[in-house]
Amino acid sequence: MHLSAHTWMRPESLEVTLKRLSQLRYSSIELAGEPSLYPIQETLQLLEKYGIKCWGTVTIQHGNRDLIASDVQQRQDTIQYMKDVVDMSAQLGGQIVTIVPGRVGKIVPKSTPENEWKWAVEGLREIASFAKDRGIRVGLEPLNRFETYFLNRSDQALALADEVGFDCGITFDPFHLALEEKDMIAAIRACGSRIVDFHVADHNRLAAGDGAFDWAGIISVLTEMGYDGGLAVEFMPPIDRTPLGSYGRRQVESDAVDVAPEHLQFIIDHGSGLLSDGYYTSLMERSAETLLPLLRGDK
Repeated sequence: MHLSAHTWMRPESLEVTLKRLSQLRYSSIELAGEPSLYPIQETLQLLEKYGIKCWGTVTIQHGNRDLIASDVQQRQDTIQYMKDVVDMSAQLGGQIVTIVPGRVGKIVPKSTPENEWKWAVEGLREIASFAKDRGIRVGLEPLNRFETYFLNRSDQALALADEVGFDCGITFDPFHLALEEKDMIAAIRACGSRIVDFHVADHNRLAAGDGAFDWAGIISVLTEMGYDGGLAVEFMPPIDRTPLGSYGRRQVESDAVDVAPEHLQFIIDHGSGLLSDGYYTSLMERSAETLLPLLRGDK
């Protein structure tokens, strides 16, 4: 296993992100699924410059991106978007793509369970076949019930992956699944070799080590299951807007940030905001301090 990180939590240049990761001894990156932000040759040069590998990419499900939409054109556009995200991973030397089938924040169904399952299977088969031809493994990520009604547990994701085929597996995110599984460690064991990717945030979605999760136990079980991929850090802290807000003022970016409106809304919808460089870096550092000794086997 190795330490990786997402990019969607703080809008900034890729070079700023990679420089930070290199300094904090991260090994790879899981890029937000926004191909227009990462021109292939320029991105490859930056990855080489900072000694960071591309572990893979993750779909960013906002706007009209929704494999279970009632509108057929919307579903077709989402399939093409996801293929573009797969292609980006392949061209950058990635190994995986994490897919959330539905739009994040959509919590009211628009059709029947039978229709939505059928649409998900059809779309994902096309995407997973495309990915397998390019040497990319797809992982389906269940989210908690407050972000989606479609895929909340690991057994649901595995059932969908079984119907999809093409070596489709699961992306395991303990923040989400601790809310939904009876026993999260048992769920990791049940997923076994089907785990394609593993996301990292503590039970409160702060940095690893700033919550209640037993990270030594989690890493031990992942090792037992033979998982040898990335641990992709993906925290999303709340912003303190109470009278205790000295914490909040330290958290929030004070300078103007060039961020697409839909990306900003995606961050806000996750209960957070635009984080300052100092606070964001401290969370990245805390995650590394917690996980790297466990990956090295330090006592």
